[in-house]
Amino acid sequence: MKRFWKDVTIAEENGDWAVRLDGRPVKTPAGAVLAAPTRALAEAIADEWRAVGKTVHPRAMPLTGLANAAIDRVAPATETFAAELARYAEADFVCYRVDGPSALVQRQEERWDPLLAWARRRYDVDFVITTGLLHVPQPAATVEQLSHAVAALDPFRLASLSPLVTLGGSLVAALAVLERAITAEQAWEAVSVDEHWQLEQWGSDQEAQAALENRRRDFLAAAKFIELLD
Repeated sequence: MKRFWKDVTIAEENGDWAVRLDGRPVKTPAGAVLAAPTRALAEAIADEWRAVGKTVHPRAMPLTGLANAAIDRVAPATETFAAELARYAEADFVCYRVDGPSALVQRQEERWDPLLAWARRRYDVDFVITTGLLHVPQPAATVEQLSHAVAALDPFRLASLSPLVTLGGSLVAALAVLERAITAEQAWEAVSVDEHWQLEQWGSDQEAQAALENRRRDFLAAAKFIELLD
């Protein structure tokens, strides 16, 4: 889509903040009004539309994309969406460790153990830690508690939590970002430990580096979306 508007504004509508182009509301792909629950998020989304050049590039507008997802995909099926996301509690990435080399073992412990310690305190749960990729079941109480935490979220928070979980593989890390227990950068460092280790050991690969940077950009955008909801 080519740019056709001059002015981008926001306006309060039914308690939410709608983004408008030349006075007309922006619509989601499903035809709903693009509106955010907070003024700060609406302004940030409006800034993405203001920054558009001659042509709209959706990947350059991650906040708009997340808002569209919240409205079109999550809100109509909130319980189902939350349940699918909560399944990551059954096999959280930070519970699966390597058994060598020792430097990587130490790095995983330094990044991941504090996350699990926080979750133990916050949710009164415990975790089974294993080496290798063979699946090990987590305690039923742990899965239940983390699932309950996800189910309590509104569609906008669920939409932004989703990329944090899927890009990082860790529901615990995503919840820690959501609850301000760690910064988005700290969470990214934790969930990308293995990739950074591989790059350090085998040298920089342009394609792998670009893919990792794209993941980082989307991860941080989702964290910013969450921040703007408060």
